[in-house]
Amino acid sequence: MTDTVLAPPSGTGTPTATAPTSLAPTPRGLWRRARWYLAFLVALLIGAVAVTALGRDHSYPPLDPRSYDRDGAHAVVALLERQGVTAEFTADPTAGPASSPASSPAGSPAGPDTLVLPEPDLLSPAQLRAVAAARHRRLVLIAPGPAALTELAPGIRLSDEDGGLPYASVRSAPADCSVIEAARAGSAQLGGMLYTSGSRGEGCYPRGHGYPLVSTPVAGGDVIVLGTGAFLRNEQLPKDGDASLALGLLGSQPRLTWHLPDYSAPLPDGVRPGKTFGDYIPNGWHWAYYQLVVAAVLAALWRGRRLGPVVSEDLPVVVRASETTEGRARLYRRAKARGRAAEALRRAAAHRLAPALGVPLQAGAPDPDALCAAAAARLPDRPVGDVRALLYGPPPTDDTALLRLADDLDTLERQVRNP
Repeated sequence: MTDTVLAPPSGTGTPTATAPTSLAPTPRGLWRRARWYLAFLVALLIGAVAVTALGRDHSYPPLDPRSYDRDGAHAVVALLERQGVTAEFTADPTAGPASSPASSPAGSPAGPDTLVLPEPDLLSPAQLRAVAAARHRRLVLIAPGPAALTELAPGIRLSDEDGGLPYASVRSAPADCSVIEAARAGSAQLGGMLYTSGSRGEGCYPRGHGYPLVSTPVAGGDVIVLGTGAFLRNEQLPKDGDASLALGLLGSQPRLTWHLPDYSAPLPDGVRPGKTFGDYIPNGWHWAYYQLVVAAVLAALWRGRRLGPVVSEDLPVVVRASETTEGRARLYRRAKARGRAAEALRRAAAHRLAPALGVPLQAGAPDPDALCAAAAARLPDRPVGDVRALLYGPPPTDDTALLRLADDLDTLERQVRNP
């Protein structure tokens, strides 16, 4: 019994409705494609807002005595205060110290002091002259330029005898001088700008043609010129003799006045900022670099080829050796590679003859002289020259010569095996 399917007669009934098809993207499809990109953008935005919010409290520039960060200088100020030195911070070195309530007690007596200028090039010529006229017992200049040196440290100049930039990398170096503070500290992390010692000054920690620390006497005191203030930073104090050098240079007087530069003020005419490329990179971006390196390593491990154990697998097609030989011979014939074919025949014959004649293989091939001599000794009617011409002679010039060479090689091998 068979099933019968009745179809509506032609021209009658309602035609079957065909579902419309369209290649236009639908809102649901767009959302499914873009949701991961949107999620990444939202996460990136949240991360940027979090980094901005967490970084708001980092408002101090490098080498600021109020900063507890790694590049701040609060640690050396705290050590000086433990030794009885009164630390004062001022925004104008010419108007007298403006004490910070947290760092200087009210009513501290005026007297001999040490003035630290972290950025003397930011001072105007009038301010430099006023600082020079104040006659501090000790004036510490950090990386001063030519204008500041002329006004505050007469006789000291930038060390540029070699025609290049007077700059050296910061590294540990011995004092090699008789300045009391440097000799007591010993090796320290010094570098940065290099200066000459002049006729009256003395340089310490020599680097090439200059010194990163120079001490020169002035009326009523002395001036200390430093090529860098890196050894004053919080992270540098435990290294070498940095702490001893910092306390000796800044703690020789009962009161320390530390100038807080105004980095937003325009530079005086003729003064260029001494910042490097790294100074323009915001703090914290090195963590982003480390994250990119980790992400690159993880991506390489994820996309890298994973080699598993060796698996034996049957060949999909078994090809007879004769077919392979004939196919390669046809390729040689089509390319007219008679020399290549003759070389293959001679090499195969030599490899088969060598074990039969007791000639060892050297670097995967028998020695030609030894092989020819052994074959000639096995066949007295064949001289050595004929055997060498057959096994290592010139390539054939036509197909007939190639066939003759193949026959001669077979004959030679048969005679050697059955002399």
